[in-house]
Amino acid sequence: MQQVYLRLLRTLIKGYMTISYNWLCKYLPKAIEPEKLSAILTSIGLEVEKLSKYETVKGGLAGIVIGEVLTCEPHPNADKLKITTVSIGTDQPLQIVCGAQNVAVGQKVVVAPVGATIYPINAAPITMKVAKIRGLESQGMICAEDEIGVGTSHAGIIVLPVDAVPGTAAAHYFEPYEDMIFEIGLTPNRMDAMSHLGVAKDVCAYLSHHQKKDIKVKSPFNYSFKTDNKLLPITISIQNELACPRYSGVTISGVKIGPSPNWLKNSLQSIGLRSINNVVDVTNFILHETGQPLHAFDVQAIKGNAIVVKTLPENTAFITLDGKERKLLASDLMICNGAGEPMCLAGVFGGASSGVSETTTDIFLESACFNATYIRKSSLAHELRTDAAARFEKGVDISNTVQVLKRAALLIKEVAGGSISSDIIDVYPQPQSKKEIAIKYHYLKKLSGKNYHPDTIKRILTALGFEVLKEGMDELWVAVPFNKPDISLPADIVEEILRIDGLDNIDIPTTITISPAIESLGIKEQLRQKLAYYLAGQGYQEIVTNSITNSRYFSSDILAHTVHMMNSLSADLDVMRPTMLETGLEIIAYNINRKNNRLRLFELGKTYAADGVGKYVETEHLAIYLTGKLVEDNWKSKSHPADFFEAKGIAAAILQWCGIKDAQWKQVDTSEAKVKICVGKKQIGWVETVPSIIAERFDIKQTVLFIDFDFGALLNLKKNTTITYKEVTKFPAVQRDLAIIVPINTTYQFLQNIVSKLKLPLLQQMLLFDVFENEKLGNDKKSMAINFTFLNEEKTLTDKEVDAMMQLLMHAFENEAAAQVRK
Repeated sequence: MQQVYLRLLRTLIKGYMTISYNWLCKYLPKAIEPEKLSAILTSIGLEVEKLSKYETVKGGLAGIVIGEVLTCEPHPNADKLKITTVSIGTDQPLQIVCGAQNVAVGQKVVVAPVGATIYPINAAPITMKVAKIRGLESQGMICAEDEIGVGTSHAGIIVLPVDAVPGTAAAHYFEPYEDMIFEIGLTPNRMDAMSHLGVAKDVCAYLSHHQKKDIKVKSPFNYSFKTDNKLLPITISIQNELACPRYSGVTISGVKIGPSPNWLKNSLQSIGLRSINNVVDVTNFILHETGQPLHAFDVQAIKGNAIVVKTLPENTAFITLDGKERKLLASDLMICNGAGEPMCLAGVFGGASSGVSETTTDIFLESACFNATYIRKSSLAHELRTDAAARFEKGVDISNTVQVLKRAALLIKEVAGGSISSDIIDVYPQPQSKKEIAIKYHYLKKLSGKNYHPDTIKRILTALGFEVLKEGMDELWVAVPFNKPDISLPADIVEEILRIDGLDNIDIPTTITISPAIESLGIKEQLRQKLAYYLAGQGYQEIVTNSITNSRYFSSDILAHTVHMMNSLSADLDVMRPTMLETGLEIIAYNINRKNNRLRLFELGKTYAADGVGKYVETEHLAIYLTGKLVEDNWKSKSHPADFFEAKGIAAAILQWCGIKDAQWKQVDTSEAKVKICVGKKQIGWVETVPSIIAERFDIKQTVLFIDFDFGALLNLKKNTTITYKEVTKFPAVQRDLAIIVPINTTYQFLQNIVSKLKLPLLQQMLLFDVFENEKLGNDKKSMAINFTFLNEEKTLTDKEVDAMMQLLMHAFENEAAAQVRK
């Protein structure tokens, strides 16, 4: 079952693969309509997230034609305009008003007649209509390059060669490229589908199974490869065979670096790749055709005509293709020349001085298999997420390096000329054997829920490239093809069979039997639920914010212990949050900007910290946010905004719900409304009014209160709390009020601490019910009125007993708080 969960987890973590319809159809026996092909891909687990049209020229030049200028006269009402008549191959020529200075009789031009839509570069589409320009009718438009999207020039109208035929569709003349693009949600285990050829193999396997006949891909590999001469021999040495189990190469001399032919440019640009030059474009084409990364070196950089694959000492300097100097890790696998100089970060990124340039004439072409672990470490450490690294870190077909190398060499000869000037050099120290897996038929039925005939199983697996080794009564032994490095378990074989049969063909049972299990929540979940229910009952709403946030929110002191993202999704999400405050303020700002000013929010989440030596700490929190009025205004009364004491009351209630009675409130700074909540010497939380300087970063102008509890500390204290029960006393409580004049900076917490030192066992409750300030009390003085409740659970208290305790309280206040008792 654990194996099945692992496969399920893979489906939840998707990457994306862009597939060109035109390109894919080159490998299929016959073309399949894009919509039907999309359904097949989704059915076999290559879920098509999006199917969109690609055009090199927006609109495909539909409705635009070639014309010939028959006449050209000055416009009678405008000095810079001309009246032309243009033949577009119809019975009647068109009268078109043209402002281009280069228009002349006899020119072959591009015309957008009435009804045609043009798509100017960086402008909205325009549909041609009959228009009057300075009093004369214009029946279309003679176009410039940028007005129809075939170029960027606006210097004048397009003037075509004299052999252009009027009436010919512009699309036929310019031949703009059109394609359909599939965006496939690819699970990380599907390395075999990270290429057009790999996807084509899956489609052919699906067709073979459902049409019950052998359908194979059109192979791009031909066997006409031959060595032209041996003038540029290169030796290859692998010093780290674990990191590089196979390395192949060949040299090509006399190449001419230049632009790629249109077919190659169109193929790459359709899937979002930029055309660089003919040689580099071939390596990128092969990568997306076969899934095998290649790299081309300038032979001039290969000193000693030798390639050495090895690691270099820690902190060795290496300048990569982007011009940046990087300090190498001891684990970085490098491609070096005979002098030991690094030329390429193997499988990840090329070097600045060894790549193909405009002056390159001789190249060495690399096709290798690198260890996935080495590549992933280097890619992440240097923040270089390349297409090559993405494939190597998932595993490539180790058996395919030479075949792909031959294909690439022939393509380079085709587009860049040159001669193959060495034999294929193939260093494969320890040839690998195929993995062998046994799949039992009853296990297949158990996992899939379907009864597959043994012949069906064999047909599906052989169509996918598996080799049947032997067959028993209830099992089948197969050898796994090298292009499926993720296949290692019988459950993987089940998945392959289910995919090709069609994931939408999985039988859904008519009845489902469930055995409900009753499981009591653990104490942690109980406390989470209890606190969440209490806060929801108080009108608070639970939020879940992103634990990845923006480093700009924090000071350098905080960032020194913050967990930074090595491969952040965006510049605004680059650190794991060190505090809960900022992500909550983002939510508050979002709501305030939409006129939702009264907010009561809470979140049970985590913060993250780094200790500087490679270890990380996660801390669970209960964060509470208050802002805006306590209640909505009504006809009877006006509400006041939430204040510090409202927040403190909520914090006190949380402590009470957790059974924590001995918490102390310690003011952090008299200039700020912030107190720490401590139990013994350990701080378990705090309450504060968010400083205005922080709130202003989020454009929040109203007061925000913030409560933050260490949830782990609450949980530990809750575990150590014992609930006891006792009979309700039948004796009455006695209440006394006391008003004292104290220095104006005296806090109620300070008075509570004085009372707690007295340890009066009969004092049940102390409650502040009035604070009064007036100049008649004296300079820097205020009056505080406190109610005390006394109770003896065994007898009725006498006035004498209560008076004695009140005297103790008054003396303590006078001695420790410089208080005067108001008479």
